Amino acid sequence: MNFPVIDPVFLKLGPLQFRWYGLMYVLGFLLSYFIIRSEVRRRSLALSNEGVADMIFALALGVVLGGRFGYVLFYDLPSYLANPLKIFAIWQGGMSFHGGLAGVALATLWFARSRNLSYVQLGDLAAFAAPVGLGLGRIGNFINGELYGRTTTVPWGIVFPDGGPLPRHPSQLYEALLEGLLLFVLVRLAARRFDAPGIAMATFLAGYGLFRTFVELFRQPDQQIGLFLGLFSMGQLLSLPLFLLGAGLFFWVLKTKRLSVKSS
Repeated sequence: MNFPVIDPVFLKLGPLQFRWYGLMYVLGFLLSYFIIRSEVRRRSLALSNEGVADMIFALALGVVLGGRFGYVLFYDLPSYLANPLKIFAIWQGGMSFHGGLAGVALATLWFARSRNLSYVQLGDLAAFAAPVGLGLGRIGNFINGELYGRTTTVPWGIVFPDGGPLPRHPSQLYEALLEGLLLFVLVRLAARRFDAPGIAMATFLAGYGLFRTFVELFRQPDQQIGLFLGLFSMGQLLSLPLFLLGAGLFFWVLKTKRLSVKSS
């Protein structure tokens, strides 16, 4: 299959260019506002609509700043050390989910303390919304023809413009389905089924870590890094600990809940 002809710029106004990838970020934060607001109302949390908007702004800063510095640290540190001003050239690309996650964790901690709210409850709110942004972001990656997969012979393999003459896995779409749609459903189902603070956050961490580790088997390794020991990508090395952390947190929350029920 040939790569579909999609102009990464959906609107031009004189010298200004508006790209699909940037639009996906905007849509992700906008939808996150409505998702979090809905959960706040359902859980009767002490957070107004304005407070939700402030939380989204804090999370957005965490995503952008953490994502950028995470990419610099994990994926191309020597290049940025040689030219530090490149760090600020975000229009040239280079964002890391794991760095963005660290940024979101810090932003959530700051917001929780500033509003005297529960960090775990806010973490759960962020977990409900995060898969939406992830799914949209991967669609943006696909439109840009970047972060494509390894060469393949499957019928749905795609010849990407910058990926050489051979068809490749559309790994961006795999991630959009797994880390976006499926993870969104799993987080909600787990939270409804077990109904304990921390379950949504734990499910998100474990689910993302598992799905990302799996999809990395089909995704082309970063050229400047390659594979560690010829087997593991950087994405896998960063995602496997997330799975273990999320799974451990999940069972710890359930154990704590059972002990609480028995003692009451």
